This record gives sequence, C-alpha cells and structure tokens, in this order.
Amino acid sequence: MSTYKSYTFAEMTEGLTEQFTVTVTADMMEKFYAITGDCSPIHMDETYAAGRGYPGRVVYGMLGASMVSTLAGVYLPGEHCLLHEVDSKFAKPVFIGDVLTVTGKVTERNETFQEVTVKYSITNQDGKKVTRGIYKAGLAK
Repeated sequence: MSTYKSYTFAEMTEGLTEQFTVTVTADMMEKFYAITGDCSPIHMDETYAAGRGYPGRVVYGMLGASMVSTLAGVYLPGEHCLLHEVDSKFAKPVFIGDVLTVTGKVTERNETFQEVTVKYSITNQDGKKVTRGIYKAGLAK
C-alpha cells in the first residue's frame, strides 16, 4: 500500500503544495480501456493516430485527469479526503511514455464547510502543461 499524507483541516493552509510524478504506460492505457470501454481509434490505433498527425496513440484525457484522485487522496489532503468537485481543462495531448508531474496548491479554505480548494496542474517531461484545473475537497470526520 502507498504511503499517504494525513493533513488535518487546520494544516491545510493557503499555499500548501504537494506533487508527484508518474510515467504513462501502455499497460495503464489497456487497463483504462478495460474499465471504460472507450475504444476510440485515437487511443487504440497507432496508425490512425499517426494519420491525424500525432506521434503515437493519444492517452485518454481522463486517464491523465484521474491522477487528481491520487493527488487528493494520497497527497493533498490525503487520508481524510472526500472530493466534492473536480474541474479539468485539457491543454495538450499526452502520449505513452510521457513523464507527468502532478502538482496541487491550496488556494482557498472554507471554514464553514471544512473544505479546501486546490489548484492543480499536470506537466509533461518538457515542462508543458497538459492538464490544469481545480478541485474542492472536504475532510472526512
């Protein structure tokens, strides 16, 4: 089992930042397909993707965005996280073999609802932002 953070609401101060890296693999793509059934040729067929001008199969946008679950549930806030909302913007395509850095920063705290807003970004190995957004999370009691 992974080691996870265990921030309390009091520790979730504005500016608190966490990050991790992950390499996208063909196995991840196969597992995502098995879960979702998304058989779009842009994700499944190398030749089709090349015909559209891409250097390889395009990784599912939601596979990349699913790393927000890891960011929230393992890193920020970690153990006590209950996601309330996620907003994602897909800026650039991701490809198998890309090394993604997932970074989150607390930008707002709501004392009334014991909820934090985290701005996140996912960048590739070239420093290009591929996904960005925010999520709101509460902490389980």
